[in-house]
Amino acid sequence: MNKVEVFKTEINYIKDDLYRNDLMYLIDGLPDYFFEIPASSTGKYHPEYTTSKSGLVRHTKVVARIAKELIDNPCIGGKYTKREQDLMIIACVLHDGLKSGNPKERYTRFDHPLLAAQYVRDNKENLSMNDEDIEFIASVIETHMGPWITDYNGVDVLEPPKTKYQNFVHMCEYIASRKFLNVSFDEEENIIG
Repeated sequence: MNKVEVFKTEINYIKDDLYRNDLMYLIDGLPDYFFEIPASSTGKYHPEYTTSKSGLVRHTKVVARIAKELIDNPCIGGKYTKREQDLMIIACVLHDGLKSGNPKERYTRFDHPLLAAQYVRDNKENLSMNDEDIEFIASVIETHMGPWITDYNGVDVLEPPKTKYQNFVHMCEYIASRKFLNVSFDEEENIIG
């Protein structure tokens, strides 16, 4: 499977060529299971179109598409620089990249935002972006769960969003996870419409 090809449309949302190349590198390094599993291991927290094979890919595509649609609206996107826009879209594509851990575990890892953020940091030497860009992406990935920061044992594991960038990525994730949402895909997992 060509992992990069799966996200060709979303990669092209990125305006900066170097950022686009870095995103391709990071996508290619994601675990194979990311491209096969549903968005939710229980089916409890995501819309129906994400609950079957490749559901996590579909969910990720919707998160990135929502980000693009909001960025394209000058009332919303105009509040961010082109750099910030690109970095937020990169974070949207990578936010659930290690959802079941690495190696894969049976269920969703509650700390998956921390794992995905660390994945970006761990690849620093292979990326053209600077440390500030890497930390930007990592910080918005780490907080994408929004107010849901407490694990199944009642322990606060995650941080809530604090910056406008963290809130933006959380908002895209939150909207994409609403059960009322119904998005159609073609046979290549591209959003129709």
